[in-house]
Amino acid sequence: MIIKIFFTTLITTQFKIEIEKLYPKTDVPLDHKDPYTLLIAVLLSAQSTDAGVNKITPILFKKADNPYDMVKLSVDQIRSIIRPVGLSPMKSKGIHGLSKILIKKYNGNVPKDLEALESLPAVGHKTASVVMSQAFGVPSFPVDTHIHRLMYRWGLTSGKNVVQTEKDAKRLFPTKLWNKLHLQIIFYGRERSPARAWNINNDPITQKIGRKSILKKLVNS
Repeated sequence: MIIKIFFTTLITTQFKIEIEKLYPKTDVPLDHKDPYTLLIAVLLSAQSTDAGVNKITPILFKKADNPYDMVKLSVDQIRSIIRPVGLSPMKSKGIHGLSKILIKKYNGNVPKDLEALESLPAVGHKTASVVMSQAFGVPSFPVDTHIHRLMYRWGLTSGKNVVQTEKDAKRLFPTKLWNKLHLQIIFYGRERSPARAWNINNDPITQKIGRKSILKKLVNS
C-alpha cells in the first residue's frame, strides 16, 4: 500500500507540473457574463461543442440574458434559436422552466448551492458543478467525456463511470487545484489526447504516465 501511494503521488506530481506548463491560463471556454448566462451556456453545451454554443448564445442573450426576460419568450421561441446546438426540445423546456423557478424561489438569482442547482430542469451534476466552480469559485471537479477518458488513459481511475472518475480525481488532487485543473485536462484532451485521430507523439503526458496496457496496444498496432 505504501509503495502504491508513493508511485501515485509521483505520477500526479509529474502530471501537475507538465499540464501547468502547457496550460498556465484557463479561461472558461463558454462566453458568459454572470452566473445565469454561464448556467444557460453550460446547459446548451451538453452533447455540443463550445464553439457551437458560442455562436448561439449571443443571439439568445440579446433577447434574454436574465430569467425575467427569458420567461417572456415561449419554449418554441427559445427552441428556434438554440436548435443548431442539438437536443433543442429538452434544452428549450429546461431553460424556460429553470428561469421560472429562479424567479419564484430565488428572486431571479442563480443559487450558490449544488443540490439546488441539480434540482433545476435540465441541469445535471456536471452542469451544476461547472457553475459552482466557475461562477462562484467553489471547489468542484466537473467530469466531462475528456476528463473521464484521460483519467482512465493515465491509469488514475478504473474508468467504470463518471461518478467514480470524479471521486478519484478529488482523492488524488488537492482541493485548491480542482477548479483550474478540470479545465486544464479538458483543454489537453481536446488538443493532444482526443478520442479519435489520436497521435501519441503529440501526447507527452500519456507517454510518461499512460496506462501500460494502452501504450502496449499502440506499440503493437
